Amino acid sequence: MNLNGLLIGSENPQRLRDYYTKLFGKPNWDDNGYVGWQIGSGSVTIGPHDQVRGKNSAPGRVIWNIETADVKGQFAKLKAAGATVVKEPYELGDGQKVWIATLSDPDNNYFQLMSPMQMPT
Repeated sequence: MNLNGLLIGSENPQRLRDYYTKLFGKPNWDDNGYVGWQIGSGSVTIGPHDQVRGKNSAPGRVIWNIETADVKGQFAKLKAAGATVVKEPYELGDGQKVWIATLSDPDNNYFQLMSPMQMPT
């Protein structure tokens, strides 16, 4: 199997589209109210959803990650583009040299920049 994308439903997808366009540039696709960006080998798509109302009341429940070797540099670029900062870049305390920065979108969905990590086999 291969996890290749994420769909974020919203009561106000235009607001999310505007926000993520500031961060990631013009969407790679735009079809019937759904827009998406290719980020590396995966994608994130925004669209309307009739079961979603208001802001996410539990933003830590699902957090999507963007892997980058330069967490601090990419964080600075996203912050300058208008990203909402939840937590500035910090290093995990387990000696792995892993950096993480947490951001939020206007619906209060969290996403993170993360250093590449080796997954256990």
